[in-house]
Amino acid sequence: MIAQQLVNGLMLGAIYVLVAVSFTLSIGILNFLNFSIPGLFMVGGMVTWILIGKGLHWSLAVLGAIAAAGLVALAVERLSYRRSQAREPEVPLVSSLGFLVLLENLALVGAGSDQQAFPALVPDFNLRIAGLVIGGAQLISLAVALALVVAISLVLSRTSLGRQVRSIAENRETAVILGIDVGRLVPAIFLLSAVVTALGGVLFALNYLQVSPFMGEGVGFKGVAAMILGGMGSIWGAVVGGLLIGLTEVLSITYLGADVVNVTVYGLLLAVMVLRPQGLFGRPPAREKL
Repeated sequence: MIAQQLVNGLMLGAIYVLVAVSFTLSIGILNFLNFSIPGLFMVGGMVTWILIGKGLHWSLAVLGAIAAAGLVALAVERLSYRRSQAREPEVPLVSSLGFLVLLENLALVGAGSDQQAFPALVPDFNLRIAGLVIGGAQLISLAVALALVVAISLVLSRTSLGRQVRSIAENRETAVILGIDVGRLVPAIFLLSAVVTALGGVLFALNYLQVSPFMGEGVGFKGVAAMILGGMGSIWGAVVGGLLIGLTEVLSITYLGADVVNVTVYGLLLAVMVLRPQGLFGRPPAREKL
């Protein structure tokens, strides 16, 4: 039933939305493609699993995972972004990729390379609406993703803090001249990105009941694709891009087979880039007048 597959695709897309929004916050505001984000996604899932295994209540385990991801994000900001800021843009990109490799290998040493079973924290209940079946964990994931995106969008558009953040995105030097405390806001942006990404990792584990040291890689690539598809720098573009990627993946598996998933997903990205290089909601680059 195609309607059921559309529902499943939207639910999967909610996970991609969170990762795409994290990449959007990083590159849209700081002009920094933070490749440690897939590692933060893994930290969210793996640390929650570890802490639950230690006997902590799931709520404390999730908070601990978010705190761990936040500490890693601050380390990336201090050791990668801040130290490489005046150098070529490829330098912080490569150093953030080093953090991803480090995090994955630390998890590999601590937990092994096998996928680990994640406990079912949400009761096994399904909503049945007009013949469609929606899992409880899926519904929670979609609600959390949309609530976070709405909250971030409102903060950026309607608060003084949001105006300061947008001024940094427009022109960092001008923001400094205007007296905006860039040194305080940049770590806050890294922390926000870490919270969103870690929650994505927790929700992924909650839905698929498994975690592994490399769980962030595939999702990270899909998150970047969703960000580019929606338009780099657009929060709601990242939402649309993530949902489209989720729908494309599920429909491909259902009607074409799992072997061609990446062909269809990245083929969609390529087609959009050819027809609309700035993405669905992106703005074309402004041209300077002579």
